[in-house]
Amino acid sequence: MQIFYTPNIVANPVLPEEESGHCVRVLRLSEGDHVLLTDGKGAFYKAAITQAHPKHCGVELLESWQQAPLWPFYVHIAVAPTKNMDRMEWFVEKAAEIGVDAISCLNCRFSERREIKPARLEKILVSAMKQSQKATLPRLEGMVDFKAFVSRPFEGRKFIAHCEEGEKPLLRQLYHPGERALILIGPEGDFSPEEIAFAKDNGFEAISLGESRLRTETAALVACHTLHVLNQ
Repeated sequence: MQIFYTPNIVANPVLPEEESGHCVRVLRLSEGDHVLLTDGKGAFYKAAITQAHPKHCGVELLESWQQAPLWPFYVHIAVAPTKNMDRMEWFVEKAAEIGVDAISCLNCRFSERREIKPARLEKILVSAMKQSQKATLPRLEGMVDFKAFVSRPFEGRKFIAHCEEGEKPLLRQLYHPGERALILIGPEGDFSPEEIAFAKDNGFEAISLGESRLRTETAALVACHTLHVLNQ
């Protein structure tokens, strides 16, 4: 059954305009048809269409339930957005499909992109959440200064993946299943030495994601997927 995203469905039993259009114009659903909704906060709702309007499709809630947690840990990926936003959008989509709790966009010294359009990334997250049959929308944070972000408290393990020479343990050698994790992924030019030192001073552990030199979006997805594999 098609899933529709309705963040305020309990207070306002009407599908948002874009979802209404897809429901009525594209799928041609009508009064009496049943639909599956999610509020993006972990709940699913079974509903019946009461008004098949292409801009404000009204529904009656019939049943609701909470989706069981899909992974037994917390993963937050903070990544410097790529110059080509298609690559950043690809990461956001795939991370949401695999499973991520939060994504932050870092403004670093060597960042190739200083601005993003959060609304576009939010739309991709919603689509990936629905496609992968999830009821929780990952939290997205727009551009944030590297030092300001790294200085924040975080309850869990904190890692920074960088390319500086020297021995660095693999992520799998440090992380233990069930732990909350925050992982920093730098821009194509990597973090600056000052940023790496600042992160370490704030409790971040340096890690390697393997022998290959990875692009930013690939490294971010590898980090996310590695945690899921280690928790299986």
